[in-house]
Amino acid sequence: MNFALILFTLLVITGLVKLLDFFVFRKQRLARYGDDEQAHRPWWIEYSLSFFPVILFVFVLRSFLFEPFRIPSGSMLPTLQNGDMILVNKFTYGIRLPIIDQKIIPINTPQRGDVMVFRYPVNPDMDFIKRVVGVPGDEVLYQNKRLSINGQQVPVTRVGPYVNPSQQSGSPEALEEKLGEHQHAILNMPGMGALLGMTNFPGRENCEYMGTDFRCKVPQGQYFVMGDNRDNSEDSRYWGFVPDNHIVGKAFFIWMNFGDLGRIGSFK
Repeated sequence: MNFALILFTLLVITGLVKLLDFFVFRKQRLARYGDDEQAHRPWWIEYSLSFFPVILFVFVLRSFLFEPFRIPSGSMLPTLQNGDMILVNKFTYGIRLPIIDQKIIPINTPQRGDVMVFRYPVNPDMDFIKRVVGVPGDEVLYQNKRLSINGQQVPVTRVGPYVNPSQQSGSPEALEEKLGEHQHAILNMPGMGALLGMTNFPGRENCEYMGTDFRCKVPQGQYFVMGDNRDNSEDSRYWGFVPDNHIVGKAFFIWMNFGDLGRIGSFK
């Protein structure tokens, strides 16, 4: 269900009713009922006038400023947990027209380490959230569970075993990774590695797969993303790059988790 399209449709309908009432229906009621015209408004006009400002506020807020999302899986553990409700900044990467997602005012571009929400390239009706690993022009190498960007290995520090049995099976290892200006936690499952390169996608010719390792050159206007839960994430390693016109915004704040209120706040 395209909630933005539903909001836009309701906004247009209630806005048209408001205009028609102002220029046509209200004058007819004034001529017939005088100062008592408001008591004779039809219910559909009354509801439209009441809901229009609310719908307009929500539409502008959600389309241009902030949009809420719910984390549905553990692919971003330990940064984000299943059940986290997050806010996404819609203007960080530029102002886009709602519905068609056409950028009209460029501001910033995604940076390595950003946690980004985007429309899933395989099915644009779905929203995904991952961390930006490679920006246009980068060469991304993932070898022996270590990430390198443009020939420079990304620094990592071992933290220790990750304990969260409700959301992660097995015994993953927690590490701190410094990607660009971002220092954040990631998970690796010792001895585990997924076989890559099993699907075709636009730009597949820019990638070389070697069993559980890969090397990719990120095309212009596209981004390479990965989940922080490295061995349990379906990401660019499998379905390819994220085009700029699929970007929704930058995730920056957990506003609610009904299972753990202590998680409310910003994250790295």
